[in-house]
Formats: sequence, structure tokens, C-alpha cells
Amino acid sequence: MLVLTRKRNEVIQIGDNIVIKILKTGKGAIKIGIEAPGDIRVIRGELLETEKQAEVVETPASAQKKQGLNAQCA
Repeated sequence: MLVLTRKRNEVIQIGDNIVIKILKTGKGAIKIGIEAPGDIRVIRGELLETEKQAEVVETPASAQKKQGLNAQCA
């Protein structure tokens, strides 16, 4: 793991096409902006965990419905 210290308005570049910018710092929290191509999924860690838990309890019928909706959106 790479650990960096950044100040407000400083950036972190990942590869050629991902930029993370520190927008605001405060007590116990920071606000960041992420610029990434549309085909790269950016999601908060706690939402990813919730999504994984939902997949575990998903019934076969709801999985088929979800696949149908995904096919319509594509």
C-alpha cells in the first residue's frame, strides 16, 4: 500500500487517466474528487460490501430478473 500526505488542491495521478484531487480537509474527514473514464467503476467501499451481501441472499428468481434488467440497459 502506498501512503501519501496531500494538502488541499493537491492531486494523485493513477496511470494515465485517473486523477484524485483533495477538495476539502476538515476534522476527521476529507472531501476528494475522482476523475476517471466512464468504463471504470468507482464505488465507496461500504456500498461494495452491501452489494456483495445482497448477492449472497439473492434468490434464483431475482437473479434472473436482474439479468433481464441488465440486458435491457446494455
